[in-house]
Amino acid sequence: MIKRTLADLKPYDAANHFKMTAMRIHGKEETGAENFWMGISTFLPGGGAEYAYEDNPLEKVYYMLEGEMTVTDKEGTKYVLQAGDSMSFPPNEGRHLINESNKAASMLVIINYPK
Repeated sequence: MIKRTLADLKPYDAANHFKMTAMRIHGKEETGAENFWMGISTFLPGGGAEYAYEDNPLEKVYYMLEGEMTVTDKEGTKYVLQAGDSMSFPPNEGRHLINESNKAASMLVIINYPK
């Protein structure tokens, strides 16, 4: 077992993300967990991320820590996540995230990579 604390967070860059900072606490290269990591992402106003609507093998869970983010799924349905809300996406479920508010928004992100 590997024990980690929030003090162990390390910065990382995420493709297709804009106006955001992210920190990773567990990663497969550090823990030996072959298909799992978690981190905290903070999106500035107007910041967001775009995920392909097909060929996206990741399972994801978002848990809002503060602020709010608008999530649009592949059918165009919009969901507004606020502090305390969570949302999960199965593999191959694309989505678009955007912070439409005038305050920064932070979320805990948990990702399961395919085996």
